[in-house]
Amino acid sequence: MQYLVSVIHDQPSLATADEHAAIDVFNERLQTGGNWVFAGGLAAPDAATVIDNRGEDALVIDGPFLESKEYLAGFWVIEAPDLDVALALAADGSKACNRKVEVRPFRAE
Repeated sequence: MQYLVSVIHDQPSLATADEHAAIDVFNERLQTGGNWVFAGGLAAPDAATVIDNRGEDALVIDGPFLESKEYLAGFWVIEAPDLDVALALAADGSKACNRKVEVRPFRAE
């Protein structure tokens, strides 16, 4: 089963060089362990653009969105046999990036 491990950040800043190095080590561990599907990091919130097309016209709003207390900083999609293994891997990912993470079952479509 696949899981989305979302990295939650509470500061509008990018990872440090030391955090990137720890993340690289963790990524290698996921890859060699057969748990890697894909991953990515996101730019800071001031690079965000929101599009709301629920009305008659599309509304485009440029960041920054500093009213948010937390934002998505990056993610891993991992392969794990069950939630317990996914949570253990996510705990290691949280340690590597020095951020809290959220784990959810992921369904690719």
